[in-house]
Amino acid sequence: MEDPYDILGVRRDDTTETIRQAYRKLAKLHHPDLNPDKPEALGRFKAINAAHEILSDPEKRARYDRGEIDGAGNEKPPERPFYREAHAREPQARDAHGLSPEDLEALFGAAFAPRAGGAGYRARGADAAYSLTVGFLDAANGAVRRLTLPDGRILDVTIPAGLRDGHVLRLKGQGYPGHGDPGGGAPAGDALVEISVAPHRNFRREGNDVLLELPVTLREAILGASVEVPTVTGTVRLSIPPNSANGAKLRLGGRGIAGGNQIVELRLVLPAAPDPALAEFLATWMPATTENPRAAMEAGS
Repeated sequence: MEDPYDILGVRRDDTTETIRQAYRKLAKLHHPDLNPDKPEALGRFKAINAAHEILSDPEKRARYDRGEIDGAGNEKPPERPFYREAHAREPQARDAHGLSPEDLEALFGAAFAPRAGGAGYRARGADAAYSLTVGFLDAANGAVRRLTLPDGRILDVTIPAGLRDGHVLRLKGQGYPGHGDPGGGAPAGDALVEISVAPHRNFRREGNDVLLELPVTLREAILGASVEVPTVTGTVRLSIPPNSANGAKLRLGGRGIAGGNQIVELRLVLPAAPDPALAEFLATWMPATTENPRAAMEAGS
């Protein structure tokens, strides 16, 4: 059986994050949907998922490193040389693949369980990796989105509120079917759905805060105003204080993601077309103060 470290191309002392990155790269490279003309891609894809299942779980990884389980996560049975020697000459019941119950136990351990009164066996199916792109607001507020699988099945994926880009959701029992004799009750693997959050035209996320650039007119910036502002949960009114400078940041408490805030940065927008009245006013207007806004700047710095 191939070593999970070799399958993912990582070292035994690599971090969990390094293993995760290697898995994501290989899973996308060998995904059956992207390799319709390569039937061997499915087998490789299953092996990649099985290896990740072992190495992404600290407890399973430690047990594998100690030799307690094999690369498929199955218990390694203790050696029983005397038992096998004593029964070497006895005829044994074998399954359709020519394997006896003892052979199955030695090869697959606890993952394959014999049925009562027979030589049947069962094994958990491999996990399947998928990707799903959701909108910024869906990730912020939570939603249910449908994912169509290669075999035609449809999964309703629940997107928890506040989900981040790159998060992987695990859907129990929605992976590849288990293996074994029909009716053996072999559990299916899980579906691992990696979420990609699409960018939004207005919002950006920093932690649990949402950043928004808000265009304001010269009149609104100087005199102040009450304007409508979009948030991830709907439109609210924001008071712009008089004499607000370009780039000033205002905070809408609790209007971000998962209790975060929305930070509104004012962006001064001048008239698109010339305004003769404004130009005439500024030509004769004398400010109350004559301070130089560039006084702190040094020549050549």
